This record gives sequence, structure tokens and C-alpha cells, in this order.
Amino acid sequence: PYASPIHVYLDKTQEEARERDNEPMRQGRDLEDYVARRFAEATGLKVRRSRYLYRDSEYPFMLADVDRLIVGHDAGLECKTASPYQEDAWQDGAIPPHYRIQCLQYMAVTGKKEWYLAVVILGKGFQYRKLVWDDDLIRKLRIVEEAFWTRYVLPRKMPEPDGSMAFGEALGQHYPKAVSGSSIR
Repeated sequence: PYASPIHVYLDKTQEEARERDNEPMRQGRDLEDYVARRFAEATGLKVRRSRYLYRDSEYPFMLADVDRLIVGHDAGLECKTASPYQEDAWQDGAIPPHYRIQCLQYMAVTGKKEWYLAVVILGKGFQYRKLVWDDDLIRKLRIVEEAFWTRYVLPRKMPEPDGSMAFGEALGQHYPKAVSGSSIR
């Protein structure tokens, strides 16, 4: 929900990496150790930080920058923080779809058969979920990513405008000298 196809395209095609950062992202990074400790306390599982960027050997465009690996298990851990306003998205064992996809991506790339997702809802509490390998969803994820890679990234063809604010923001970052509100006739 935080990026449009053009964000992904620009991220994959620009020579220089541009870090998009904001206060919630900073807090999430700063609180990652805390979330991992809470997970270890709640589950009794030992976690260790992963300092690698993983690349799928069969699908080299698929990457994974994982937070933690579970020691002695074929599993990993993704650490999240959430605003109290996002608490409903986690009710009754739910997992926000974009986080589910992120964890499936990490499983696909690393080959790990399980992935945990731990979240601290700021000022409200701590929760975690366990995801297991899903052949069908991982196959679909690979198909979608390969299609994007071959349709847009390899030929350096920018995705079509989708009318989203995210597309406009990404376009503005790519063409910073454009004058807002101007047009060419």
C-alpha cells in the first residue's frame, strides 16, 4: 500500500539507490530489536540478526532483506511496529496482506518453510503470527514478479500511470525539475 508500480520500477532501474524514509519507518527500525526480544520472550525461540541481503538463485530478481532467523529451525522472523489506529488490521489472528506477501517473499528467496511475523502495536500490546510455506501462493508471487521484471525492468519501460498519489510522488522524485501544474500542448 506504500508504493506504486513506478516506485518498484525506479528502485530496480536507478543507478543510485534512493532511500525513502519517514518517521514511522525510522521508529520501526529503531524498535526492531525490541520486537525481536518480545518475540523470543513470548515463544522461547532464539533469534539471531541476519546481516545479509538474500537473492533467489533461480529467480535472481527476487531479493530478501530479512530481520531475523530462528536458531535451530527452518524459519525466519519479520519484526513490525504498528500505530494504535492499525490495531483492527491485526484482530482475530489477521495479518495485513502486504505483510503476508513480504513473508512469503522471504520464504521463497531463503527456502525457509516457516516465517513468523511479530508486531508491537504502540501503546497497546504485542502479537505474533506464524506463516507456513504455501506452494500455490509462492508460485503466483514468482509469476507476478517475473512478469513485472520482464515487462518493465529489463526493457527499461516505465509502468503506465495509474492515477495514484504514489505514482505522482514517484514521478516527481524521478523528474525533480518538473513544474507542478504545467503541461505541454
